[in-house]
Amino acid sequence: MRKMHALLLSSVLFVSACTPVFDNREEVIQETTDENNNQSAIVPNYTMSEEDYRMILTESSPTVSSARGVTTNQMGNRLDIDEFESGLRRHSKEYYDPEDYFFQSGQYLTDDTLISWLSRESEGNEVGLNPELDEDEASEEEFRDSPKYISNIVEQDYLVKKEENVVELKGVTIGISLRTVYNFQTPDGKNYSENHSTEELLTKGQQYAEEILKRIREDEELKDVPVVFALYEEEEASSKVPGSFLSKAYVKGSSASIGGWDSIDEKHVLFPSNEAETDHFDDSQVFSDFRKEVSDYFPNFVGMIGNGFYVNNDLREVTIEIPIEFQSQSEVVGFTQYVYSLVVEMFPDHYGVQVNIHSMDDPESLIVKNAGEEEPFVHVYK
Repeated sequence: MRKMHALLLSSVLFVSACTPVFDNREEVIQETTDENNNQSAIVPNYTMSEEDYRMILTESSPTVSSARGVTTNQMGNRLDIDEFESGLRRHSKEYYDPEDYFFQSGQYLTDDTLISWLSRESEGNEVGLNPELDEDEASEEEFRDSPKYISNIVEQDYLVKKEENVVELKGVTIGISLRTVYNFQTPDGKNYSENHSTEELLTKGQQYAEEILKRIREDEELKDVPVVFALYEEEEASSKVPGSFLSKAYVKGSSASIGGWDSIDEKHVLFPSNEAETDHFDDSQVFSDFRKEVSDYFPNFVGMIGNGFYVNNDLREVTIEIPIEFQSQSEVVGFTQYVYSLVVEMFPDHYGVQVNIHSMDDPESLIVKNAGEEEPFVHVYK
């Protein structure tokens, strides 16, 4: 019955344009931390959601910070890169309200600064945060005794309007990413790995945060600015889900120490997996039933996976990837209609659902059902 229902579905709205169209009017402002250091910037008049920050795009760095390349070079999992940066904005909202604050990619910690901090301490690099070790001569045991815990640091800036068309820095968020697995190669060419426990990473991460706070307070422009720190635990490079944030701390402006840390109970769970079936059986069963219905329609599909995002052990959103080879556009539309009906019928309303249907590396269609809403949004790519 579900197949017939999907094929006859007539009330679904399909959008065939490549991307949504937004009003492109812009507001030109001055970005400043003092009266003699102005820089022109552009702020779009609209955001895609009331929960999003309005982005400041500077002339010298219109889209990203100068240190953006450090992230992609230091983190081995693309999912970790995306979750680390978007998660920092999500946690920053607790301290910097999007109604009052503008967002800007980090402008104070340059790529050279971050690379030197993320390197090992040595005679030529006294600011390296990873422990000193001569990797050309070290033994396996010495590598294990002096692992590289910290893999990445990301700065995000939050500004408020000072007066008409002028904004100033009023908050900074610093994300510290830590390795779950430390991979290393000894001088004889052998490869090894060392696992780090969450408790170990928490201890090390908090020590790194204290040192980083000390260093940024030496910058005249940052000495009185509030700072939020967030610690992130990476997943292995081969993982199909990203890692998670462990804890965060808020440091008042001009404070030179971190008073305390708040734990973060978040995690991403892979569907299907033993973890999902053991710890989240009901959610796992919904996914399994959904997967079976899809396979009944398209028996030769392979590789459907889901990423469930949990906060305080409650499922907030599940993102599902369906890779399928299609013969025609009408086949894409018919299959998307069918999956749409399954999403409406099978998934509860208390968490969000996003389904990405793609062939090879090309997206074919998108279905998004927000928490609390009955009707999903559907987009078919052309």
